[in-house]
Amino acid sequence: MKPWFDRMSSFLPNREVLAAHAWLAPIANRVLLPELWRFQHESVARGVAIGIFWAFVIPAGQMLAAAAHCTLWRANIPVAAAMTMVTNPLTIGFWLWFAYKFGGVLLGESVAVDAVQTSSIGSWFATYGWPTVLGMGVFAVGGAVMGYLLVKLAWRLRVSVKRAARQNKGK
Repeated sequence: MKPWFDRMSSFLPNREVLAAHAWLAPIANRVLLPELWRFQHESVARGVAIGIFWAFVIPAGQMLAAAAHCTLWRANIPVAAAMTMVTNPLTIGFWLWFAYKFGGVLLGESVAVDAVQTSSIGSWFATYGWPTVLGMGVFAVGGAVMGYLLVKLAWRLRVSVKRAARQNKGK
C-alpha cells in the first residue's frame, strides 16, 4: 500500500505537466521554481495556510488564487492546491450554513430560520450575506493560522520522534 503522500500526489499535476501547459507559458518561470514544489517544513506549512485561506475566501478558482499566492510567499503549490479542497462542491453547503450561523452569533443577531420571500437581492444579502461573509472570513483567517501552526507542530513532533528513535538505537 502506498503512503498517503504518494496517493495524494498522484492526483495533482506535477511540474512537467504544468510546464507543458500552453496557458502557463507566460508565468512558467515563476510557477515552476523548484522551491515551490519541495516538501520542506516551512513551505508545506505556508501551503496549508494559503490553501485553507483561499478555500474559504472565494467560492471558485481557489486553486489558481492559491498557486499565485504561493509564488509570492514561497509556499508549496501542491499542498496549497490540495488544501483548497476543504471547501468543494460536496461540502460548500455545510460550510456556508455553518458560516452563516457562526457569523450571526458573532454579530449578536438571531439567525433567520425561514427562507426570505423577496425578489430583492439586497434584502437577501442583508439577511444572509453579512453573517455568512463574516463567518467565512473568520474560518479563512483562523483556519490558515491553525493549519500553519499544526503543520509546524506535527513536523517538530515527527523530528523529535525520529531523533529519539535514533538515539535509542545507538544505545
